[in-house]
Amino acid sequence: MAEDVLAAIRDLAPALRERAAEAETLRRVPDTSVKELEDTGFFQLLQPRAFGGRAADPLVFYTAVKEIAKACGSTGWVASVLGVHPWHVALFDPRAQQEVWGQDPKTRIASSYAPTGTATPVDGGFRLSGRWHFSSGCDHARWALLGCLVPDADGNPVDMRTFLVPRTGYRVDDVWDTVGLRGTGSNDVVVEDVFVPGHRALSFGPVTALKVPGHELNREPLYRLPYAGVFTTTISTPVVGIAEGAYESYLEATRRRFRVSYGQKVAEDPFAQVHIARAASDIEASWLQLTRNIGEMYATAGRGEEITMEQRTRTRRDQVIATERAVAAIDLLMENSGGNAMRTGPSPVQRAWRDAHTGRGHAANDPERALVMFGQCALGMDIHDSMA
Repeated sequence: MAEDVLAAIRDLAPALRERAAEAETLRRVPDTSVKELEDTGFFQLLQPRAFGGRAADPLVFYTAVKEIAKACGSTGWVASVLGVHPWHVALFDPRAQQEVWGQDPKTRIASSYAPTGTATPVDGGFRLSGRWHFSSGCDHARWALLGCLVPDADGNPVDMRTFLVPRTGYRVDDVWDTVGLRGTGSNDVVVEDVFVPGHRALSFGPVTALKVPGHELNREPLYRLPYAGVFTTTISTPVVGIAEGAYESYLEATRRRFRVSYGQKVAEDPFAQVHIARAASDIEASWLQLTRNIGEMYATAGRGEEITMEQRTRTRRDQVIATERAVAAIDLLMENSGGNAMRTGPSPVQRAWRDAHTGRGHAANDPERALVMFGQCALGMDIHDSMA
């Protein structure tokens, strides 16, 4: 059962927390952590049953991600990103799915969706070249999902597609060196004139319309959810988990902390108590909205009903606000953690602060675009954005 995976993740969390500093030093998630996550069955939660997966309720997946991110922000981020890719591959032509999982159902897939490369149409497929940035966890993957614009005969972009490329078709350049999410190993993926057959290229048009080749094989309601809701929640959930972990670490430290300048235990300071209350409320509100929206869309898909644009844009609205709230909660805790929290060393709240602000910079967390879409929908205007 999928709930067994969640229980195993909670048992594993202390070990992941112990390796958080190691992940920062390595600038990638330790191999041991990835293997232990694999052993829990986590990476198969959103994988189709046709290839050994569980096609689980997405709320189980996101809850597991939150638990991992509480323990280690970088590990939670990588787990979320690598863990959602089986969902996307399940939308591809069944031939592509067979190539990815046919010999090894535990194959992991990385990604970089920004269309920074070039795709040239040729007989039977495309010639792909380029450099893609920020491919989190790519050192632990054997395939990559890469976004690219497809031109017409005159060179004008007419389509955006995602291309599935095996590890033999690209190299990884080690360029990731940041102040936050240091352990995610979000390096560059480089492709040099590689042929990609047509069945391993999926246009965003059918994905947005929820009419994809993978539905021929994978009929579970999980694969009738909108891409934008699934993937953006995949980015917000680790940030909420990071905030929850920071909150717990802050409480633990505050119970024993003494503020010399005021001659007072910090736990007895009413202003510190207000910070705690505000942070807790923001974190809980973030999680409640994320889970409500995904849960409602999954239930709608399970009934065979159409997911409305109101549901889609509300999911995006609450997803970006969830990230904002989580980051704001950590800021509240950090500003009341004292000067020692800023020292170089194993400060969980400081690490969470760095990780959350780095995660906030992801394109999926752009609040203005998501809020405008919701406003347009609420006013009855047409929405023409693939991120809905």
